[in-house]
Order: sequence, then C-alpha cells, then structure tokens
Amino acid sequence: QVELVESGGGSVTVGGSLRLTCTASGYTSSKVCMAWFRQSPGKEREGVAAIYTGVGLTYYAASVKGRFTISQDGAKNTVYLQMNNLKPEDTGIYYCAYARRGIRAELSDDYNYWGQGTQVTVSS
Repeated sequence: QVELVESGGGSVTVGGSLRLTCTASGYTSSKVCMAWFRQSPGKEREGVAAIYTGVGLTYYAASVKGRFTISQDGAKNTVYLQMNNLKPEDTGIYYCAYARRGIRAELSDDYNYWGQGTQVTVSS
C-alpha cells in the first residue's frame, strides 16, 4: 500500500505561481510513474504532468506545457509541480497519483494510488 499526501494548493490571481508537493509513503519503489491530475468544475479529470521517477522522463498535457514543471526528490519520495503563469482554467482540485512499478501510466489514469487532492483557485 502506498499513501500520498499533497500540499501547496491555494488561491492566486492570473499570472501567479504555486508549487504543489506530493509525498509518497509506504511500500514505495524507485522507477515508477507519478503524476498530477486535475478535476476542474464541469470537466473530466485530466492528466496534467507525469514523471518516471529515477529516470527523469517527464510528460505534460498540451495545456500546461511551458508553464508547469514536474520534478522529483527521490531521497524524499516526493514529487513537485511548479505552476507558473496560472490561468483561470487551471482552477481545480489537483490529485497526486502513483503507479506500481512496471506500469507506464504517463498521462493515462492507469494509476493504482491517489491522494486526497488539493484545491487550486486562479482568479482574474
């Protein structure tokens, strides 16, 4: 079992920045896919960014590429999402996700474990 705890959400104005943090605990492994998803009002959950930990491969949704950066601290089992130049359409609940070793989930929703979510609100 893997537990995920997210933090760092909040309210900002357009153009602002936030950094989300996700820390994994339990039976964690290296070289796994971890990702950030978001659920925006009236929309389906979508994959925003993913990283193949230990390898460093990253994947981004087109809507956030160039503005968001996913990174890792392997020693801390932590993944970050740096969000810059935020827009109102970035508003939503952001969830951290973790896939068991061997599953290349990338931006699909084939993840095994999910965090509780953290709210991000961007106002104009």
